[in-house]
Amino acid sequence: MLKHVVMDKLSTLRHPVEQELAAYKELFDLALAHEDDFLGQALNYVRQRQGKMMRPILVLLMAKELGEVCKNSLRSAVTLELLHTASLVHDDVVDESGERRGQRSVNAVYDNKVAVLVGDYLLSASLLKAAETGHIRVVEIISRLGGTLSEGEISQLANIRREAITEEAYFHIIHHKTAALFAACAELGAISAGGDEQYVARARRFGEIIGECFQIRDDIFDYFDSTEIGKPTGNDMAEGKLTLPVIFALNDTNDSSMIELAYKVKNRTATSGEISRLVAFAKDNGGIDYAKKRMEDFHLDCMNYIDEQVSSKEIKDSLKCYLDYVIQRKK
Repeated sequence: MLKHVVMDKLSTLRHPVEQELAAYKELFDLALAHEDDFLGQALNYVRQRQGKMMRPILVLLMAKELGEVCKNSLRSAVTLELLHTASLVHDDVVDESGERRGQRSVNAVYDNKVAVLVGDYLLSASLLKAAETGHIRVVEIISRLGGTLSEGEISQLANIRREAITEEAYFHIIHHKTAALFAACAELGAISAGGDEQYVARARRFGEIIGECFQIRDDIFDYFDSTEIGKPTGNDMAEGKLTLPVIFALNDTNDSSMIELAYKVKNRTATSGEISRLVAFAKDNGGIDYAKKRMEDFHLDCMNYIDEQVSSKEIKDSLKCYLDYVIQRKK
C-alpha cells in the first residue's frame, strides 16, 4: 500500500512540469550522445541508469513558480544532472563500489581508468551546457559546485581518518555534497526564471534543507536490508563511514566497547559480524528514531518555506509531495 502511495506522490510532484521534463530528457540525452563507439557505449550506459530525475524536477518547479520554464531553465537542469552524474561515477571509483542504484557501476562494467575519463567528460559537458545559458553567474555556480562536491568527498575520506565521531563532521560533509547539489538546483531554477536576489537566496536555503533530508533518508536505508536500494546492510560502514544513526547512539550512550568497534569501522578492519553488531546497536539505542526526528525537523522548515514563499497552488502542492516523497521513499 505504501509503495502505491509513494508512486502516486511521484506522479503528483511531476505533474506541473511533465512537458518540461520531456524537453529536459531530450536535451540530456543529446548531451550524452557521442560518435565515438567506445565512449558512446559508456555514455549510453550512464544514460540508461538515470534515476527519478529528482534534481531536474526541483530546478523546473522552482522556475515554474516564477512563470514559464525557459530554455535556460532546461539547460540549468541538464548541467546540474551532468555534474551530479559525473560525481557519482567518480565516487564509485573512490569508494571501490561495484553497484549504483542496484546496477553495476561504470567502473565495474569497464574499469577505473575508463570510469574516471567518463566522469571527466561529463564534467566538461556540464560546463559546456552551463556556458550555453550565456550567463557567467551560472558558469560560476556550476564551477564552484564541482569544487564543493570534491571537497565533500575529500572531507569524507579525511573524516574516516579522524578520531572524533561528531554530528558536526557528519553535517559538514552533507553540506559539501548532497545539500550543496540540491541548493544549486533550487538556486539555478530561481535564477533562470528571473528571481530577485532575496528570492534566490531563500530558494537556495530551501534546496539545501531538502538535500539534508535526502541524505539522512539515504543513510537510514543502510541500516535495513533491501534489494531495491542496491547495497547491502552496513555498506557505508564497510567503506569506513559512520552516519547519523550510529553517531547519535555512540555519543548518547558513550559505550566504550561500541566506540572501539566504531574505530575499527573507520580503520576498515571491522568484520562483517562486527559491522552487523554496530548496526544493531544503533537501531537498539535510538539512532534511527533520532535521525528521523532530525529529518522531520528539516521537513517542517521546508513546509514553512512553501507556505510562506510559494504562491501557485499547483507548485505548492507539487513541492509538498516532493518533500513527502523524499522522506517516504524506499530507495
